[in-house]
Amino acid sequence: MTTMTAPVSAAPAPRPRLRGFTAEAVFVRRSMIQSLRDGESLSMSIMLPVMLMLLFTFVFGGALDPSGSYVDYVVPGIILLCAGFGAATTATYVARDMSSGIIDRFRTMPLRSGAVLTGHVISSLARNLLATAVVIGVALLLGFSPTGDVAAWVGAAALIALYILAITYLFAAIGLAAGSPEAASGYGFILLFLPYLSSAFVPVDTMPAWLQWFADNQPITPIIETIRGLLMGTELGTEPLWAIGWCVLIVAVSAVWGAWLFRRRSGRR
Repeated sequence: MTTMTAPVSAAPAPRPRLRGFTAEAVFVRRSMIQSLRDGESLSMSIMLPVMLMLLFTFVFGGALDPSGSYVDYVVPGIILLCAGFGAATTATYVARDMSSGIIDRFRTMPLRSGAVLTGHVISSLARNLLATAVVIGVALLLGFSPTGDVAAWVGAAALIALYILAITYLFAAIGLAAGSPEAASGYGFILLFLPYLSSAFVPVDTMPAWLQWFADNQPITPIIETIRGLLMGTELGTEPLWAIGWCVLIVAVSAVWGAWLFRRRSGRR
């Protein structure tokens, strides 16, 4: 008597990962569509810095600088504040993806683990550059009168873009580390206080001695002083080196931290 054995079907071969930057392009498009649908976040990231600029220029400006040129001093800080408000939404978007279950669906696809994060970062970079351009336009209407030439404007724009990239990567990593979108928003709000503890709104030497050390040695101050020097012709010194160094360090640490968090939370190895 012969025994019949059922044929053993071969396991399906794993699908190859997408080549090139196809996956990143798909997630950039996805994040851009989310941004367009969430018009309130985009409008708030523009309106809040503009309102702060109006507040400091017309309410506090007369006391801080009776000559009426305080708007020239405060605009570089407002630009970075604008970038912070815009990047903070990235933390919420990333945390929402991680808590909604959609990442489990992405795990079944032949994607690089960093593609989702890259999509959020590039979309936020484009969104924040647009918001920054609007804020600068409003500042010019309020009397902002930079003296820098074309090369200085190009340098300032490049540094602003690098800073936006750095802080966006940082907020994306915070969104991965947070347990919920609400927690991510709270952590991001804490970081938004850094510009207030820098030379953004008042000179560092007017602060208490114990606060001057922190203001001088945190990342925001050299970035602001570099932008201010390029646009307004103030002394630069070694500030550009510190500004670029801080931005590159933040990008590197945030990218590595974010990739590790994504692999850990999504089950990727």
